[in-house]
Amino acid sequence: MKRVLFLCTGNSCRSQMADGIINQDFAGQIEAFSAGTAPHGLNLKAVQVMAEIDIDISLNSSDHISKYEGQAFDYVITLCGDANEKCPVFFGGTERIHIGFDDPPRATGTDDEIRNVYRRVRDEIRQQLGDFFRRELKR
Repeated sequence: MKRVLFLCTGNSCRSQMADGIINQDFAGQIEAFSAGTAPHGLNLKAVQVMAEIDIDISLNSSDHISKYEGQAFDYVITLCGDANEKCPVFFGGTERIHIGFDDPPRATGTDDEIRNVYRRVRDEIRQQLGDFFRRELKR
């Protein structure tokens, strides 16, 4: 089974969504984890839009990258520019990749407009990471 670590700055939204999506969509093939360079808790709107697609991330924790120090991963994927710049070096064959997505907590507008940004980013994460891992698993 492949292991992947998703990184964002806060480990509150994008990395949590990626963790939940990949663990559900690739169960038995990929084990996903998430962490942040400066974690600050789980984002409630991220939890809500993930529940809309029957993925429960409400019990996930927002962890610092140091929690995974010394662990082996096949992939470390940064999902935001800040985490990409601050990502430490991983050894032992880890492939480090950056696949960036908009930051939903920065969205402005009405509650519906903001929630739609969360949904759009959730769906982009599912599509782009799904495509990436389907290709990788064939290699």
